[in-house]
Amino acid sequence: MHMADALLSPAVGGIMWVASAGTIAYCSSKVRKEMDNSKIPLMGVLGAFIFAAQMINFSIPVTGSSGHLGGGLILTILLGPHAAFLSIASVLVVQALFFADGGLLALGCNIFNLGFFPAFIAFPLIYKKIICNQATPTRISTASIIAAIFGLQLGAFGVVLETVSSGVSSLPFSTFVAMMQPIHLAIGMVEGVVTASVVTFVYKARPEIMQSAMESRQIGNHPIKNVVIAFLVAALITGGFVSWFASKDPDGLEWAITKVTGQEELYGQGHGLHATLTALQKRIAFLPDYSFRKKDEARMEAPVAETVHTIQTAQTEQNTKSHDKKLGTSVAGVVGGLMTLGLTFLIGLILKRVNKTTAAKDAI
Repeated sequence: MHMADALLSPAVGGIMWVASAGTIAYCSSKVRKEMDNSKIPLMGVLGAFIFAAQMINFSIPVTGSSGHLGGGLILTILLGPHAAFLSIASVLVVQALFFADGGLLALGCNIFNLGFFPAFIAFPLIYKKIICNQATPTRISTASIIAAIFGLQLGAFGVVLETVSSGVSSLPFSTFVAMMQPIHLAIGMVEGVVTASVVTFVYKARPEIMQSAMESRQIGNHPIKNVVIAFLVAALITGGFVSWFASKDPDGLEWAITKVTGQEELYGQGHGLHATLTALQKRIAFLPDYSFRKKDEARMEAPVAETVHTIQTAQTEQNTKSHDKKLGTSVAGVVGGLMTLGLTFLIGLILKRVNKTTAAKDAI
């Protein structure tokens, strides 16, 4: 559900940038005041895990569409809403800048849609109400599934509103929403099951992690090293290997656009802010679409060869391309996960340093 710049006007994109930046500032302030040193490594490995998990598109039977994990609810249940919003923002920034996944103008929308709704709507109004301070595996699973579906439905509806508000006439509200909501209902069900599985695993291993997120308090001196290592290993395996088997079907947003317009994608303006941001993204993204850059190969006329030789050459080229694509995907998964890990760590360390500086000033 990563929006492209072509879906947005500069005005709507700018407004959502401001909304997301304001939420990031608010969350940074809250995390700084509630600073828990043990959460910094957890934020890092969970961010890396969500980055890798978002590379795995799963097919939605019959529809010809696919979906991927949003991850906002998993982060919120394990970190609390404020740290979760910072973590999902880190994931999306890395994806947009270095992998060209989601537009730069649309980055504010993507952060808001995938971060705000699960963290500040689905978690407090659905998940916590169902748990009701009586966490059990059954309650956790039920709450995770319902909250994940609800959060993703809000995110999908946000995409529709942002697109329609941008004046994209080829995606009228009634038709677009009729495509977006049902397909993301199916995707939300899968996300709910995955969320329930991950959260239940953590609950059984270290229930204090979830209790700290529910009650907005520190984890304390409880050891979480094994959980941190488990998520780091899961991130590396998912990004470096499991990503090979991601579905090639268009995701829910792309599928809905195709159903409404008959085109696989929309193209934005070829000038102005859209063109500038597109050019900037192309320069920065060193692994666009989670693979190596395609080299422009000039095909030169060659003498006609024997048919068998031509077929063998074509097969060799196909095998090489397949190998290169898998290698590129693995590199993207591992490098992207580590970059997200590093960025999230950096955010945590900066907030920790600011907290110490503020405390020192107050003590004078």
